Amino acid sequence: MDEKYAVVQNAEELYHQGSEIGVLVLHGFTGTTQSVKPVYTVLKDKGYTVYAPRLKGHGTHHEDMEKSTKEDWLSSAQEGYEKLTEACERIFVTGLSMGGTLALHLGAQYQNIAGIIPINPAIDMPHLKQQSETEARFLTGIGSDIKKEGVHELAYEKTPVASIRELTALMEKVKNNLHEVTSPLLLLSSKTDNVVPPHNSQYVFSNVESEQKEMITLSNSFHVATLDHDQGFLCEKIVKFISERC
Repeated sequence: MDEKYAVVQNAEELYHQGSEIGVLVLHGFTGTTQSVKPVYTVLKDKGYTVYAPRLKGHGTHHEDMEKSTKEDWLSSAQEGYEKLTEACERIFVTGLSMGGTLALHLGAQYQNIAGIIPINPAIDMPHLKQQSETEARFLTGIGSDIKKEGVHELAYEKTPVASIRELTALMEKVKNNLHEVTSPLLLLSSKTDNVVPPHNSQYVFSNVESEQKEMITLSNSFHVATLDHDQGFLCEKIVKFISERC
């Protein structure tokens, strides 16, 4: 797709060339790399090769997102994975919200992924169908579901209804293929999430075929846990999961 608007500050893709261990870090629906930068930074400081791509239609203007499709987002994740394969021997994939959904998609596609780390992945949200049937073109933005005061997520202030329809189709696609996910899995789930109900994480955990899988509850964060009170704990668990498999 062609984007009409320029990339806003702090929404750019992030890349660090490090070791032969690569980590793909995927941001969420209507969000930007700003929301996952703390994870990116910790992994970079540990010496890994880390890539946080900007998903197509994101980080510019909500009118650009309105024109993007689930295939655009899938290709952004795919291209990110392929970029890491050029430089790395082993690859891990983590993602927040829809980024976690995309991480699970890659896991279903590539059984040789060293580990998958979804954070509050979106997979089963029936209320979105009702929202997608509205005649409105845009709805209020869903960003900044953060418990910690004074922290703001860089995300669109409006959510295109067309994009909600695309997200619904993406979730259905990934949900149907969860049984093909066999890589080691670390699932991080906020106890209270006002965007993606926590039952999504339980569904993912119960339906993947990974022999090694663990789910950790984040007790002091809302949806954007990567910017919330549990940020340090979350990053620590991700680093531990990766280091134990390298």
